[in-house]
Amino acid sequence: MDKSLSALNGMKTPDAPVGATIMLEDVFPFSLHQIAAWPDTMAKAGAVAAKQIGCASAPDPGHAMIGSAGALLRVEPLKWWLISPDPDVAPPKIADTQGAALDLSHSRTWIRVSGDKSETLLNHFLPLDLRDGAFPPGSVASTAFHHVGITLWREEAGYSLLVPRSFAVSLWELLVETATQYGIAVR
Repeated sequence: MDKSLSALNGMKTPDAPVGATIMLEDVFPFSLHQIAAWPDTMAKAGAVAAKQIGCASAPDPGHAMIGSAGALLRVEPLKWWLISPDPDVAPPKIADTQGAALDLSHSRTWIRVSGDKSETLLNHFLPLDLRDGAFPPGSVASTAFHHVGITLWREEAGYSLLVPRSFAVSLWELLVETATQYGIAVR
């Protein structure tokens, strides 16, 4: 099997200035599995997905739950994404009558944005109110970044953007270019 590479592999990044207020990170490798259910099987499929990551229950729409093996994001009314920085997390075993699991690991690029000015940076691009009262940690939203559909997840330490792999380089370049005015460090 070929060794997979991040879509951002080899991207040039600016030197980190002293006092950088934004940290960008290409989280790679990782695993991403979509779990879909039908309206009458939501509870059962959600329980299977929650158990897979070590949570007591599945999150409501627009929210995330963090467990010992990763996080479970409710990205749509009938869908969750199970995401983990561990690339070897297996998809949940869901009975055909309850739902379906699909590996999306190679379809997305995971970009983490943190630091004092991360909200300011993202507000250049996202049509969302990212203040704590409107989008607190644990929130998930499907939104658009420069006309590209992405999933945004607010973690305790910052924001995670799950962007389509084919748009990762251009969106990364926009983030880097815009963040340079605030001071940027890249991990």
